[in-house]
Amino acid sequence: MTGRDDRVRAGLPATARIAVPGRARVGEGPVWDAATGSLHWVDIPAGHLHTSDPATGRTVTVELPTLVGAAAPRRGGGFAAATAEGFAAVGPGGPMDVRRAILPAGERMNDAKCDGHGRLWAGSTAMDFEPGRGALHVLMPDWTSRVVLDGLALPNGLGWSPDGRTFYLADSIAGEIWAFDTRPGSTELSRRRTLRRIPAASGMPDGLAVDAAGCLWVAIWGGGRLARISPEGDLLGEIAMPVPQPSSCAFGGPRLDVLYVTSAREGLDLADDDPSGSVFALDPLGAVGLPSTPFAG
Repeated sequence: MTGRDDRVRAGLPATARIAVPGRARVGEGPVWDAATGSLHWVDIPAGHLHTSDPATGRTVTVELPTLVGAAAPRRGGGFAAATAEGFAAVGPGGPMDVRRAILPAGERMNDAKCDGHGRLWAGSTAMDFEPGRGALHVLMPDWTSRVVLDGLALPNGLGWSPDGRTFYLADSIAGEIWAFDTRPGSTELSRRRTLRRIPAASGMPDGLAVDAAGCLWVAIWGGGRLARISPEGDLLGEIAMPVPQPSSCAFGGPRLDVLYVTSAREGLDLADDDPSGSVFALDPLGAVGLPSTPFAG
């Protein structure tokens, strides 16, 4: 697919509409904040942390002095951000304090997401995406962290099953979405297996969201589509996007029944009015998401 096909395939009825107009180089890390009714998302290379009201399209931007892969609201206000250095606290008005400078030069954090216990999981990657240099980290509420998994390339698309017993992780360079066994409350992962492989010719698996039925919604970077995948790894359907580089997605809205999708302009030769870099909304889906949890630190 080219990303310009407007077909909706395999019985998924949603169509994409622009919820937040933008020109993000690499829009990423969407997370719905139920407390404020807003969507937080980032532009990685620009260091922008956006808070958007999808009802109005209005966005407030905090400019950080670093790359930012994702940011999660903190329970006490502000954000915990996954940055080029490691993990940082960001105040409500934007001041940034790097709490865990754990990454060497030439690496950065990428996608990140909080689990149901308020711990922030984040993937790190080399700037050139060299295989083997990436890792999966977990940041605890006391701001200590540890490496959960290493030997990766470009970790993306984190998520948990509704019962918390399965953890999902995509590696975009490997083209695979993995499932792991875990226990609710635990940071230990075991029994890694390939849930689904995305052929390189059709794009790369990027960010994902898990719905209340346990299915995965995966943004296919370079493939111009979103894929819905069952917990068993079966492709249940795909939705064509009006942009070639959808990057991540998150359920939001008062009923968690709208899927917000970030996108990117990076590396593309585009007309000024091309919608790449905007945030899109997909509805109706016939699916609802799981509530997000703020960082507990």
